[in-house]
Amino acid sequence: MQKLISIFLFLSFISLISYIGCDDTVTVEDIDKKDIPDSSVSYSQHIQPVLNIKCASAGCHDDGSRAGGLSLTSWTNTTSDLSVVFPGEPDNSSLVWVIEINVNISHPVFPFLTPDQIKGVRTWIKEGAKNN
Repeated sequence: MQKLISIFLFLSFISLISYIGCDDTVTVEDIDKKDIPDSSVSYSQHIQPVLNIKCASAGCHDDGSRAGGLSLTSWTNTTSDLSVVFPGEPDNSSLVWVIEINVNISHPVFPFLTPDQIKGVRTWIKEGAKNN
């Protein structure tokens, strides 16, 4: 009976992962086409969608994998370490360094951000990295 329950839970988990993985309502192309304003950058409207698609995917900076010890799945996770995001100081934020350099040995399949997305992250941090 224990083995049957374990198999059921395993299959349920696999089904759930497959269902979530098949949700392609937002694509990289969709995110790349969305303009980020020059000011009043919203974390929830502009930054988190980019991080979700390009950084916080399975096996990278999601809650489970935490590549490099970093999860970018929420504002709290993204801003919890001042070396990653230093509000008001994009030049002191390693998130900006990594996305602006676009070359990082620890990112073998680095999903490059567009110039507009990079500018948006920089502006969001400069404006205080608010949870807006």
